[in-house]
Amino acid sequence: MATSTVTAETDVDAPIRAVYDQWTQFEEFPRFMSAVERIDQLGDRRQHWVVKVGGVEREFDATITDQVPDDHISWASQGEAVHSGRVSFRSLGDRTKVALEMTWTPETFTEKTGAALGIDEHAVKKDLERFKDFIEERGRETGGWRGEIHGDTAP
Repeated sequence: MATSTVTAETDVDAPIRAVYDQWTQFEEFPRFMSAVERIDQLGDRRQHWVVKVGGVEREFDATITDQVPDDHISWASQGEAVHSGRVSFRSLGDRTKVALEMTWTPETFTEKTGAALGIDEHAVKKDLERFKDFIEERGRETGGWRGEIHGDTAP
């Protein structure tokens, strides 16, 4: 099966610590990511995702494979659904550049068509803009996790 890779970036009018900390609050993702129905935090490294793309609901577990506070978070799904990505954070003084790259495997006709037409990339860009609006309107993060993860170990 062919994979689809989407990228997006935005500048958030908030300091890097607040932006990074907000991104670690996975259970808040449904508030700004249109395809995410629910995320359950299963520990520092694992989450259970429920997403709906093109009317098809999917569930999968994802594991954080690398995480450094105020720099990046990388993840990969476990099991049948193929989904991985990396979000990077760069300080721009009082602002923060957020760069997101996600790779997934479209399975249904609708998903494959959406990927071919760039609809998935457009959706990810809109989601990142909603994340920007979410944190800028709140004025602060809803929480944060500052741990590091490298491969199979978390200090």
